[in-house]
Amino acid sequence: MKTILTGIKPTGVPHIGNFFGAIKPAIESANNLNAKSFLFIADYHALTTVRCAKELDMGVKMIACTWLACGLDITKTVFYKQSDVPQIFELSTILSNVTPKGLLDRSHAFKAAIDAGHDVNMGLYNYPVLMAADILAFDTDLVPVGKDQQQHVEITSDIAKAFNAVFGKVLTVPLPDTRKEVAVLPGLDGRKMSKSYGNVIPLFADKNELKKVIARIVTDSSSPTEPKSTECTIYDIYKLFASEDELGIMKEKFSKGVGWGEVKSELLEVMDSVLSPMREKYNYYMNNFHEVEKVLKQGAEKAKIVASETIKRVRKSVGAS
Repeated sequence: MKTILTGIKPTGVPHIGNFFGAIKPAIESANNLNAKSFLFIADYHALTTVRCAKELDMGVKMIACTWLACGLDITKTVFYKQSDVPQIFELSTILSNVTPKGLLDRSHAFKAAIDAGHDVNMGLYNYPVLMAADILAFDTDLVPVGKDQQQHVEITSDIAKAFNAVFGKVLTVPLPDTRKEVAVLPGLDGRKMSKSYGNVIPLFADKNELKKVIARIVTDSSSPTEPKSTECTIYDIYKLFASEDELGIMKEKFSKGVGWGEVKSELLEVMDSVLSPMREKYNYYMNNFHEVEKVLKQGAEKAKIVASETIKRVRKSVGAS
């Protein structure tokens, strides 16, 4: 049975772009595949940029509650917080000793920071080594990633091969499981939905807030009686939430003429019907976070059992057992 592992950084309030682009497909994959599945919250990776303890703590809380509210099945996936598995960090230290500096110099994140004139801390520079430890500690076979993140897994494979070349075949060499590119979800202004653009639709906004956000979706100045093209932001968002029957009715309205106010009203209803059950679960978990902490601790205990076996092999291979 193959092992699949995914990590998520606890940064920012989740929006519907996150849900359809990453959360939903990852959960469906983890719940349906016949494989060992690991999902972790990469809280120490976030320290490369986060400089406030309360911000990091809240980020972890929000992301944990989000995944559970969206349907993650913890009987099929080991769900844990990175910082609760100390074996990862021991392995990172050991891997640093076989990782060529040139490999880290070629990291896209490092090069982008340099090109942008940013100061680079060692956390960012060593990011690929810690990521390699995240992956290699669990004998991971496949790491689901987008094309922009494929290099991270390739670096991990190079580090594993470098270690095995010196100390014997100890580590499992992982492969990237490159996902099909997800269609870019447009934001309120038609550009890619992004927090940096301020055009996102929060995933767990209540209905009144959702109504205000939907009202901001940019539309053209056509009159209610004019036919409208389905190639527009509001329709792109609508089709993600609507049933086939609802979509058919909306297409007909577009072809015959409909007011944007009516479209936004119907969008609100279909969105809320999908999001309200998740919102209720999210609010419950946020208000009863002790239950989520229990889930994460139980996940960490399972993760530590696997990572401990890896560390035993690694220690023995380097003579530190």
